[in-house]
Amino acid sequence: MRNRNVAALALATGLALTGCRQDMHDQPRYKPLAESTFFNDHRASRPKVDGTVARGHLRVDTALYTGKQGDQDIDFFPFPITRDDLTRGQQRFNIYCSPCHSRVGDGGGLVVLRGFRQPPSYYTDKLKQAPVGHFFDVMTNGFGAMPSYASRVTPEDRWRIIAYIRALQLSEDARLGDLTQEEQAKLAKLTNEPPPRGVLPLAPPPNPAKPLKTPVRQEAK
Repeated sequence: MRNRNVAALALATGLALTGCRQDMHDQPRYKPLAESTFFNDHRASRPKVDGTVARGHLRVDTALYTGKQGDQDIDFFPFPITRDDLTRGQQRFNIYCSPCHSRVGDGGGLVVLRGFRQPPSYYTDKLKQAPVGHFFDVMTNGFGAMPSYASRVTPEDRWRIIAYIRALQLSEDARLGDLTQEEQAKLAKLTNEPPPRGVLPLAPPPNPAKPLKTPVRQEAK
């Protein structure tokens, strides 16, 4: 029995020692962007294979990712806009857009008060009649003094911001009579109870009998 235990211990020790090899640790490797003598172009970092698309970057929906069909700005939202989308759009608008455009979209943001160039008001006839694809293009590529926000705001959130801008524009011409009695009661309660500090209440939704002029794309059947 003693000899058997010694043999088992020796076997276990041998297996443990063979598992301590440094082959993986010491294998040949290149540092990023290092020179290579193996490839003809002497680059260790290899270019992408033609046709390769990174995960999450297969953007086949051109309307969603460019705001255009062909060379024309689209005038519909590429996905249905819900109340949650409007709330998200308001949040993103307050973070990224309000410093210049102000929280009500009249172009009187805080940076403008400190001497920066004033952007146009969203309530001009030109911008009220502009297709939604125009706003998407401006946020994606920049326009005039406005830089691109493509690296900071996802395409989906850009559409949500646009939906909130449309809600602001709609609220400019809204009348109390456009609301149902229930909606008027909620609005009266909001006016009597100020919102939390730093929060702008969403404009009340339009009367179902008066839909937004900007339609949502209909899915092909």
